Amino acid sequence: MQLRDPGAVTVLIVDDHAPFRSAARTVVNLVEGFTVAAEAGTGEAAVDLATEVEPDLVLMDINLPGINGIEATRQIKDALPATLVVLLSTYAAADLPSDALSGGAACYIRKEDFRADLIQEVWSGR
Repeated sequence: MQLRDPGAVTVLIVDDHAPFRSAARTVVNLVEGFTVAAEAGTGEAAVDLATEVEPDLVLMDINLPGINGIEATRQIKDALPATLVVLLSTYAAADLPSDALSGGAACYIRKEDFRADLIQEVWSGR
């Protein structure tokens, strides 16, 4: 866990693949005013860390071991309604699970489209 910049938008990155977490950390660090507060590899760890660090933004993979990202999003939003959650996965939008956005996620971004300007755009449009 990193020390928090009091003015920064704090981000929790959730993905079961360490290489993607590393890539996402790099992307987040490219966005001025954003900082990675924590990272998790499972849905359960994401819920626990979210309640601990109270991030402003969660980047949530859908397919996770244990509870999936959709259920983890539901639990995070129940505990922290002001936290913005963005679902990330490799699904085409048309192939998303039917309940993908029912848990309170703000939007869905395909991992291949994930870029610094999209993080800023989603945050600005919240």
